[in-house]
Order: sequence, then structure tokens, then C-alpha cells
Amino acid sequence: MRGKRLVPVLVAGIAVLVAFVDPAAASSGYQSATEELIRNLNSQLVAAAITITLLVEGILVYTVWKFRNADEAKPTKENRRLEITWTVATAVVLLFVGVSAYHAVADPYLLSSGDDVQAAMANEDSATVTVEGVQWYWNYDYAGSNVSMSSGAGNDTVVGNQPLVLPADTEVTIQTESNDVIHAFHAPELGLKMDALPGQQNHLVTNDLDEGTYQLYCAEFCGAGHSKMLSKIHVVDRDTYDAYINDPENVSVGA
Repeated sequence: MRGKRLVPVLVAGIAVLVAFVDPAAASSGYQSATEELIRNLNSQLVAAAITITLLVEGILVYTVWKFRNADEAKPTKENRRLEITWTVATAVVLLFVGVSAYHAVADPYLLSSGDDVQAAMANEDSATVTVEGVQWYWNYDYAGSNVSMSSGAGNDTVVGNQPLVLPADTEVTIQTESNDVIHAFHAPELGLKMDALPGQQNHLVTNDLDEGTYQLYCAEFCGAGHSKMLSKIHVVDRDTYDAYINDPENVSVGA
């Protein structure tokens, strides 16, 4: 394919990439602000990869078809325009990937800095819960109350069956820690995952949780009872959450 023909094809491919992948596209159906960031980034990168794949494969098919009857291969001539074009195209693609990734990773609801955590915990309208991993169950301590609940199994004995309760449409800080070995707090439907380490406290900050029931796992092998280290997360309206942390025995938060 001659350079003059390839240039508009490459330009058109980049234009399709930019038009098809809109970082500011409206979102719907997400269970949390964190999940929205993760899935939007994934969609952007998949769309970019599909566009590039179709472009490259299209050029390959065209080349094979055009020169299908050639008796022998001819040496490629130097074409500066072509070389500049694919260099610029590659730079644009890498820039797009870098900007998209930075847009997601720099958001405090995906990767929170110490200042982000302090600001979230200082917000009077926010909610903070400490989640402690223990072989092989979870302890939940709700800030601003004396409520401490457990869920899971320890040494083949059910320690507790209480869910982690979080408020919907509220900024939430989850502090993870461990009492013994390395655990990992993982709620895939909410896009939340954080290691729980002995002697160290890690933080997750999220928002816009949708009401519903979600599965909580330990995502780090932590011993013989690892598979039993399960719990439910119930996301409820703020009034129900406030009532629950004040009187958990008499407030129903879901099945």
C-alpha cells in the first residue's frame, strides 16, 4: 500500500478511536462510584484495542488481496511520510491510554491518598467502618457507635452471621486491618478491593452505593478456612443505616 493511501486510513482509524471512546460518556447501572471508574476505564481501553485491531487487520487484508498475484516480493522503498504517520499514530494511542488511566487512577474513589481519607472521615455526612480480618471471619466496627459485628467461621465454628451494612448515596470510608495474617477485603460487584494487613490500616473511599445485597470475599489465601470467610454487604438508605448502628438488634437490613 502506498504511503499516500495509508495516511488517510490511519487518520480515519484514529478519528474513529477518539469518537467511539468518550471519557465523559454518561454512565448507568453502576453499583458504586468506584465500580463506575473501573468499568469506564475498561470500556475505553477495550474500545481502543478493538479499533486498532480492526485497522491493522484491515490493512493486512487489503495488502494480501492487492498483491495476491505478485510473482515475487519487491524491496520496500523508504517512505518518510509513512514512518512519520505511524510514529504519530502510536504516540496518539499511548497518550490516549495514559490520559484515560490517569483520569481513573487519580480519582480518590479509586485510589485514595492520606489527604483524601482524612477529608472523607472529617465529612459529617460520611460514614466510616473498620473491617478487621481474622481467621476466618470479619469484624465490623462502625464509627460513631458502639456496634461491633462479626461474620464468618473460625476454627469450624460460626462466629457470627451479621452483614456489613453501608449507607446508599453516601460517601463511605472502609478501613481494613488484620488481626493475624494477610487477608483481602473484596466486594467485586461494588468494585472494592483492599488488602487487610497485620499492624497496618488501609483505606477505601467510595460513594454512590446502590441499595442492594452484595457478596464479600476474602481474596487472599489465609489458611484452611479461607473459603468460609464470606459475608454479605447490605447497602440500605441512610435513615435505615443510622437506625441500624444505633440499635442493630431491632432493625432489619435485608435477608
